[in-house]
Amino acid sequence: MFLEAALINATSAPVLAFVLGLVAVAVKSDLRLPEALYQSLSIYLLLGIGIKGGVALSEADVAEVSLPILGTLALGIIIPLLAFWVVGKITKLDTINRGALAAHFGSTSLVTFSAALIFLESQQIEYEGFVTTLLAILEIPGIVVGLLLASRGLGRGLDWGESLKEILTSKSIVLLAGGLVLGLITGSTGYEKVQPLFGGLFTGVLTLFLLEMGIVAGRRLPDVKQAGLGLVAFSLGFPLVAGTLGVVVGSLTGLGLGGSVVLGVLSASASYIAAPAAVRLALPEASPGVYLTASLGITFPFNLIFGIPIMLAVGQFVEGLGF
Repeated sequence: MFLEAALINATSAPVLAFVLGLVAVAVKSDLRLPEALYQSLSIYLLLGIGIKGGVALSEADVAEVSLPILGTLALGIIIPLLAFWVVGKITKLDTINRGALAAHFGSTSLVTFSAALIFLESQQIEYEGFVTTLLAILEIPGIVVGLLLASRGLGRGLDWGESLKEILTSKSIVLLAGGLVLGLITGSTGYEKVQPLFGGLFTGVLTLFLLEMGIVAGRRLPDVKQAGLGLVAFSLGFPLVAGTLGVVVGSLTGLGLGGSVVLGVLSASASYIAAPAAVRLALPEASPGVYLTASLGITFPFNLIFGIPIMLAVGQFVEGLGF
Protein backbone atom coordinates (compact mmCIF):
# COMPACT_ATOMS: atom_id res chain seq x y z
CA MET A 1 0.00 0.00 0.00
CA PHE A 2 2.74 2.45 0.96
CA LEU A 3 4.87 1.62 -2.08
CA GLU A 4 1.88 2.05 -4.37
CA ALA A 5 1.03 5.44 -2.84
CA ALA A 6 4.66 6.53 -3.01
CA LEU A 7 4.84 5.54 -6.68
CA ILE A 8 1.66 7.48 -7.49
CA ASN A 9 3.08 10.54 -5.75
CA ALA A 10 6.50 10.24 -7.40
CA THR A 11 4.98 9.91 -10.87
CA SER A 12 2.49 12.77 -10.56
CA ALA A 13 2.95 15.68 -12.97
CA PRO A 14 3.93 18.25 -10.28
CA VAL A 15 6.61 16.00 -8.74
CA LEU A 16 7.96 14.99 -12.15
CA ALA A 17 8.18 18.67 -13.09
CA PHE A 18 10.21 19.26 -9.92
CA VAL A 19 12.55 16.41 -10.89
CA LEU A 20 12.87 17.91 -14.38
CA GLY A 21 14.03 21.13 -12.74
CA LEU A 22 16.68 19.20 -10.82
CA VAL A 23 17.81 17.50 -14.02
CA ALA A 24 17.98 20.83 -15.84
CA VAL A 25 20.43 22.11 -13.23
CA ALA A 26 22.45 18.89 -13.33
CA VAL A 27 22.95 19.15 -17.10
CA LYS A 28 23.68 22.89 -16.81
CA SER A 29 20.67 23.93 -18.88
CA ASP A 30 19.74 27.61 -19.07
CA LEU A 31 16.11 26.72 -18.31
CA ARG A 32 14.41 29.25 -16.00
CA LEU A 33 10.91 30.64 -15.71
CA PRO A 34 10.78 34.41 -16.18
CA GLU A 35 10.74 36.16 -12.79
CA ALA A 36 7.43 37.87 -13.58
CA LEU A 37 5.82 34.51 -14.37
CA TYR A 38 7.24 32.91 -11.21
CA GLN A 39 5.79 35.73 -9.09
CA SER A 40 2.44 35.48 -10.88
CA LEU A 41 2.25 31.74 -10.27
CA SER A 42 3.02 32.16 -6.56
CA ILE A 43 0.31 34.84 -6.25
CA TYR A 44 -2.18 32.55 -8.00
CA LEU A 45 -1.40 29.61 -5.70
CA LEU A 46 -1.55 31.62 -2.49
CA LEU A 47 -4.77 33.46 -3.37
CA GLY A 48 -6.47 30.38 -4.82
CA ILE A 49 -5.72 28.24 -1.77
CA GLY A 50 -6.90 31.03 0.52
CA ILE A 51 -10.19 31.47 -1.35
CA LYS A 52 -10.98 27.75 -1.37
CA GLY A 53 -10.17 27.54 2.33
CA GLY A 54 -12.41 30.52 3.09
CA VAL A 55 -15.33 28.93 1.22
CA ALA A 56 -14.88 25.71 3.20
CA LEU A 57 -14.63 27.68 6.44
CA SER A 58 -17.91 29.46 5.66
CA GLU A 59 -19.64 26.09 5.54
CA ALA A 60 -18.01 24.60 8.66
CA ASP A 61 -19.38 24.61 12.20
CA VAL A 62 -17.48 26.50 14.89
CA ALA A 63 -17.30 23.33 16.97
CA GLU A 64 -15.76 21.49 14.03
CA VAL A 65 -12.89 23.93 13.54
CA SER A 66 -12.15 25.15 17.07
CA LEU A 67 -10.20 22.13 18.35
CA PRO A 68 -8.08 21.74 15.18
CA ILE A 69 -7.23 25.45 15.36
CA LEU A 70 -6.17 25.14 19.00
CA GLY A 71 -4.13 22.05 18.17
CA THR A 72 -2.44 23.87 15.28
CA LEU A 73 -1.55 26.81 17.52
CA ALA A 74 0.01 24.37 19.99
CA LEU A 75 2.04 22.80 17.17
CA GLY A 76 3.19 26.28 16.13
CA ILE A 77 4.85 26.65 19.53
CA ILE A 78 6.01 23.07 20.22
CA ILE A 79 7.64 22.36 16.83
CA PRO A 80 10.12 25.28 16.80
CA LEU A 81 11.01 24.63 20.46
CA LEU A 82 11.65 20.97 19.62
CA ALA A 83 13.64 21.90 16.49
CA PHE A 84 15.83 24.30 18.48
CA TRP A 85 16.56 21.61 21.07
CA VAL A 86 17.26 18.83 18.52
CA VAL A 87 19.58 21.01 16.42
CA GLY A 88 21.54 21.83 19.57
CA LYS A 89 22.00 18.12 20.29
CA ILE A 90 23.20 16.98 16.86
CA THR A 91 25.06 20.04 15.49
CA LYS A 92 27.53 22.62 16.73
CA LEU A 93 25.48 25.57 15.46
CA ASP A 94 25.26 28.64 17.67
CA THR A 95 22.07 29.98 19.24
CA ILE A 96 21.35 32.41 16.39
CA ASN A 97 21.52 29.79 13.64
CA ARG A 98 19.58 27.30 15.74
CA GLY A 99 16.85 29.90 16.20
CA ALA A 100 16.85 30.66 12.47
CA LEU A 101 16.39 26.95 11.71
CA ALA A 102 13.62 26.71 14.31
CA ALA A 103 11.81 29.60 12.61
CA HIS A 104 11.99 27.87 9.23
CA PHE A 105 10.93 24.43 10.47
CA GLY A 106 8.23 25.88 12.71
CA SER A 107 6.64 27.60 9.71
CA THR A 108 5.16 25.95 6.60
CA SER A 109 5.65 25.28 2.89
CA LEU A 110 2.72 26.27 0.68
CA VAL A 111 3.93 24.12 -2.23
CA THR A 112 4.34 20.97 -0.12
CA PHE A 113 0.83 21.61 1.23
CA SER A 114 -0.54 21.98 -2.32
CA ALA A 115 1.18 18.81 -3.49
CA ALA A 116 -0.28 16.96 -0.49
CA LEU A 117 -3.83 18.00 -1.43
CA ILE A 118 -3.36 16.79 -5.01
CA PHE A 119 -1.87 13.52 -3.73
CA LEU A 120 -4.83 12.91 -1.40
CA GLU A 121 -7.26 13.63 -4.23
CA SER A 122 -5.41 11.10 -6.42
CA GLN A 123 -5.90 8.56 -3.61
CA GLN A 124 -9.58 9.55 -3.32
CA ILE A 125 -9.07 10.50 0.33
CA GLU A 126 -11.29 13.31 1.55
CA TYR A 127 -9.98 16.10 3.78
CA GLU A 128 -11.59 19.02 5.57
CA GLY A 129 -11.74 22.08 3.31
CA PHE A 130 -10.77 24.41 6.15
CA VAL A 131 -7.24 22.94 6.33
CA THR A 132 -6.11 26.11 4.52
CA THR A 133 -7.01 27.96 7.73
CA LEU A 134 -4.59 25.69 9.58
CA LEU A 135 -1.91 26.53 7.01
CA ALA A 136 -2.40 30.26 7.60
CA ILE A 137 -2.38 29.80 11.39
CA LEU A 138 0.77 27.65 11.43
CA GLU A 139 2.68 30.07 9.21
CA ILE A 140 3.28 32.72 11.89
CA PRO A 141 3.90 31.28 15.43
CA GLY A 142 6.91 29.21 14.41
CA ILE A 143 8.72 32.24 13.01
CA VAL A 144 8.02 34.31 16.12
CA VAL A 145 9.16 31.52 18.49
CA GLY A 146 12.30 30.95 16.41
CA LEU A 147 13.21 34.64 16.55
CA LEU A 148 12.61 34.65 20.31
CA LEU A 149 14.93 31.68 20.77
CA ALA A 150 17.61 33.23 18.54
CA SER A 151 17.43 36.58 20.35
CA ARG A 152 19.12 34.99 23.37
CA GLY A 153 22.34 34.77 21.36
CA LEU A 154 22.25 38.33 20.06
CA GLY A 155 24.46 41.04 21.49
CA ARG A 156 21.76 43.56 20.64
CA GLY A 157 18.04 43.99 21.01
CA LEU A 158 15.67 42.57 18.44
CA ASP A 159 13.52 45.10 16.56
CA TRP A 160 10.21 43.35 17.13
CA GLY A 161 8.18 46.10 15.47
CA GLU A 162 9.95 45.73 12.14
CA SER A 163 10.18 41.95 12.44
CA LEU A 164 6.46 41.47 13.10
CA LYS A 165 5.61 43.93 10.34
CA GLU A 166 7.76 41.91 7.93
CA ILE A 167 5.98 38.69 8.93
CA LEU A 168 2.40 40.01 8.94
CA THR A 169 2.70 42.03 5.72
CA SER A 170 4.59 39.36 3.77
CA LYS A 171 3.08 38.30 0.46
CA SER A 172 2.21 34.82 1.68
CA ILE A 173 0.31 36.01 4.77
CA VAL A 174 -1.54 38.85 2.98
CA LEU A 175 -2.66 36.62 0.10
CA LEU A 176 -3.57 33.63 2.27
CA ALA A 177 -5.46 35.71 4.84
CA GLY A 178 -7.01 37.90 2.16
CA GLY A 179 -8.09 34.85 0.19
CA LEU A 180 -9.63 33.31 3.31
CA VAL A 181 -11.68 36.48 3.90
CA LEU A 182 -12.73 36.59 0.24
CA GLY A 183 -13.87 32.98 0.31
CA LEU A 184 -15.57 33.43 3.69
CA ILE A 185 -17.60 36.38 2.40
CA THR A 186 -18.50 35.09 -1.07
CA GLY A 187 -19.16 31.51 -0.03
CA SER A 188 -19.78 28.68 -2.47
CA THR A 189 -22.09 30.78 -4.65
CA GLY A 190 -19.41 33.39 -5.29
CA TYR A 191 -16.72 30.75 -5.73
CA GLU A 192 -18.62 29.10 -8.58
CA LYS A 193 -17.86 32.15 -10.74
CA VAL A 194 -14.08 31.82 -10.31
CA GLN A 195 -13.88 28.05 -9.99
CA PRO A 196 -12.73 27.51 -13.61
CA LEU A 197 -9.65 29.61 -12.83
CA PHE A 198 -8.83 28.54 -9.27
CA GLY A 199 -10.10 24.97 -9.55
CA GLY A 200 -9.56 23.48 -12.98
CA LEU A 201 -6.18 25.11 -13.64
CA PHE A 202 -4.68 24.57 -10.18
CA THR A 203 -2.72 21.37 -10.86
CA GLY A 204 -1.28 22.76 -14.09
CA VAL A 205 -0.13 25.97 -12.42
CA LEU A 206 1.41 24.01 -9.55
CA THR A 207 3.28 21.88 -12.10
CA LEU A 208 4.83 24.98 -13.69
CA PHE A 209 5.69 26.39 -10.27
CA LEU A 210 7.37 23.16 -9.19
CA LEU A 211 9.47 23.16 -12.36
CA GLU A 212 10.98 26.44 -11.20
CA MET A 213 11.27 25.18 -7.60
CA GLY A 214 13.21 22.17 -8.89
CA ILE A 215 15.67 24.55 -10.56
CA VAL A 216 16.00 26.64 -7.39
CA ALA A 217 16.44 23.57 -5.18
CA GLY A 218 18.91 22.04 -7.63
CA ARG A 219 21.15 25.07 -7.30
CA ARG A 220 21.14 24.57 -3.53
CA LEU A 221 22.12 20.90 -3.63
CA PRO A 222 25.92 21.56 -3.85
CA ASP A 223 25.62 23.35 -0.49
CA VAL A 224 24.59 20.06 1.14
CA LYS A 225 28.23 18.91 1.03
CA GLN A 226 29.19 21.80 3.31
CA ALA A 227 26.16 21.46 5.58
CA GLY A 228 27.60 18.76 7.83
CA LEU A 229 26.13 15.37 8.68
CA GLY A 230 24.28 16.72 11.70
CA LEU A 231 22.36 19.30 9.67
CA VAL A 232 21.58 16.76 6.94
CA ALA A 233 20.32 14.27 9.54
CA PHE A 234 18.16 16.97 11.11
CA SER A 235 16.73 18.09 7.76
CA LEU A 236 15.72 14.52 6.89
CA GLY A 237 14.77 13.17 10.31
CA PHE A 238 13.07 16.07 12.05
CA PRO A 239 10.25 16.41 9.46
CA LEU A 240 9.26 12.82 10.18
CA VAL A 241 9.11 13.52 13.93
CA ALA A 242 7.22 16.81 13.55
CA GLY A 243 4.94 15.33 10.89
CA THR A 244 4.01 12.36 13.08
CA LEU A 245 3.23 14.78 15.91
CA GLY A 246 1.01 16.76 13.52
CA VAL A 247 -0.88 13.64 12.43
CA VAL A 248 -1.50 12.62 16.05
CA VAL A 249 -2.68 16.12 17.02
CA GLY A 250 -4.97 16.19 13.97
CA SER A 251 -6.53 12.87 14.90
CA LEU A 252 -6.95 13.86 18.56
CA THR A 253 -8.66 17.15 17.62
CA GLY A 254 -11.26 15.48 15.43
CA LEU A 255 -9.79 15.69 11.93
CA GLY A 256 -10.40 12.75 9.60
CA LEU A 257 -7.63 10.76 7.94
CA GLY A 258 -7.14 13.28 5.14
CA GLY A 259 -7.14 16.31 7.44
CA SER A 260 -4.73 14.64 9.86
CA VAL A 261 -2.36 13.81 7.01
CA VAL A 262 -2.48 17.42 5.79
CA LEU A 263 -1.70 18.71 9.28
CA GLY A 264 1.15 16.19 9.44
CA VAL A 265 2.53 17.45 6.12
CA LEU A 266 2.25 21.05 7.31
CA SER A 267 4.08 20.18 10.53
CA ALA A 268 6.79 18.34 8.57
CA SER A 269 7.35 21.15 6.07
CA ALA A 270 9.79 24.03 6.31
CA SER A 271 9.27 27.56 5.06
CA TYR A 272 11.36 29.04 2.25
CA ILE A 273 9.24 32.16 1.54
CA ALA A 274 7.96 33.87 4.70
CA ALA A 275 10.64 32.66 7.16
CA PRO A 276 13.71 33.64 5.08
CA ALA A 277 12.38 37.17 4.63
CA ALA A 278 11.73 37.59 8.36
CA VAL A 279 15.03 35.99 9.41
CA ARG A 280 17.02 38.03 6.90
CA LEU A 281 15.61 41.23 8.45
CA ALA A 282 15.70 40.26 12.13
CA LEU A 283 18.78 38.01 12.19
CA PRO A 284 21.31 39.19 9.59
CA GLU A 285 23.95 37.32 11.63
CA ALA A 286 22.31 33.96 10.74
CA SER A 287 23.77 32.10 7.77
CA PRO A 288 21.46 31.64 4.72
CA GLY A 289 23.73 28.76 3.72
CA VAL A 290 22.48 26.93 6.82
CA TYR A 291 18.75 27.63 6.88
CA LEU A 292 18.12 27.73 3.10
CA THR A 293 20.17 24.59 2.46
CA ALA A 294 18.23 22.77 5.18
CA SER A 295 14.73 23.96 4.27
CA LEU A 296 14.94 24.26 0.48
CA GLY A 297 17.87 22.06 -0.50
CA ILE A 298 17.10 19.02 1.68
CA THR A 299 13.71 19.03 3.45
CA PHE A 300 11.60 20.36 0.57
CA PRO A 301 12.67 17.71 -2.00
CA PHE A 302 12.48 14.97 0.64
CA ASN A 303 8.94 15.90 1.68
CA LEU A 304 7.74 16.39 -1.86
CA ILE A 305 8.86 12.95 -3.04
CA PHE A 306 8.87 10.79 0.11
CA GLY A 307 7.43 12.72 3.06
CA ILE A 308 3.86 13.07 1.76
CA PRO A 309 3.23 9.32 1.25
CA ILE A 310 5.02 8.61 4.54
CA MET A 311 2.58 10.93 6.33
CA LEU A 312 -0.31 9.02 4.74
CA ALA A 313 1.15 5.76 6.07
CA VAL A 314 1.52 7.35 9.52
CA GLY A 315 -2.07 8.61 9.34
CA GLN A 316 -3.39 5.17 8.44
CA PHE A 317 -1.39 3.63 11.29
CA VAL A 318 -2.69 6.18 13.81
CA GLU A 319 -6.23 5.69 12.54
CA GLY A 320 -5.82 1.94 13.03
CA LEU A 321 -4.88 2.54 16.67
CA GLY A 322 -8.26 4.21 17.18
CA PHE A 323 -7.06 7.71 18.14
